[in-house]
Amino acid sequence: MDVLSIAELRALMREPTAPASPLLAQPLLLVDGAAAQGFDDARVLDWLKRIPAPVIAVGGDAGPLSRACDVHVPDTDAALRLRKAIVDCPLAASTLVQTLRLTQKLDAENGLVAESLAYASLQNGAEFRRWQHAHEPASTPDESGAAVELHREGERLSLTLNRPLNRNAMTVEMRDSLIEALTLALVDDGVRSVDIRARGRCFSTGGDLREFGSAPDPSTAHAVRGVALPGRLLAMLAERTTVYLHGACIGSGIEFPAFAGRLVATRDAWFQLPELRYGLIPGAGGTVSIARRIGRQRTAWLALSGQRIDARTAKLWGLVDAIDG
Repeated sequence: MDVLSIAELRALMREPTAPASPLLAQPLLLVDGAAAQGFDDARVLDWLKRIPAPVIAVGGDAGPLSRACDVHVPDTDAALRLRKAIVDCPLAASTLVQTLRLTQKLDAENGLVAESLAYASLQNGAEFRRWQHAHEPASTPDESGAAVELHREGERLSLTLNRPLNRNAMTVEMRDSLIEALTLALVDDGVRSVDIRARGRCFSTGGDLREFGSAPDPSTAHAVRGVALPGRLLAMLAERTTVYLHGACIGSGIEFPAFAGRLVATRDAWFQLPELRYGLIPGAGGTVSIARRIGRQRTAWLALSGQRIDARTAKLWGLVDAIDG
């Protein structure tokens, strides 16, 4: 796939149909950022933002053209790695960038609604069904005790994710326990600060794959997220909440914490958004929480590439606020 010049972009603008779409042979657009230094034609920049597929700026600096694109990568090799992931799941990739374009224009609450609707549409899509049919769920480890432990000391409420054998996956049980605990913090005026930690080798590996698509239907799943999304409550508590992260923080295992006012990570922490490979987008609030911390383009890169970033990179980008130790 060619990297398009400014002249080629102008020529494509005159065509009546979109140059890239998940329904076409070209499910993405590569734009030559290096040859467009200082380019600021508002008509072209606005057109790029309306293409119903990922638009990737290749090379160059963070000028007007690269900022108008969904992702900015340093070279062709990096762009081709993204291209492979997009070609594998073009519907999810298109939905991701369109959702990120939208949520950056909305307040957090409406952004969560937009994300949930987009996620629900993909849950009924061919790419997610393909993953479901190929996925063999493992058995759930048997663990006792509360999914989220609560400890109150004066004005401080401490919450601990307590499913270490299941890598603190965000099961329905974990979700409901977090909602109960965070609701307590919201209604109790005596709680001045909340900290959240996790037992075991990692903070959370995100949504439990055994439960993906387990709701009666996508519409019901969207309705449930409207009343039972832990990130929404954490956002309401943000100013008095600190989350301590370690090990793997995958999917909702970083989408949920990113709503907190302060994130502290150990040096071994790492972060990943793998949902695209399932034919989905982040669905626990990540297009809102993560994008507000690191921006639309870096969030898109994390989700499109599925690659991990370490604690140092997360701190440099602003995904976490401090590294402990």
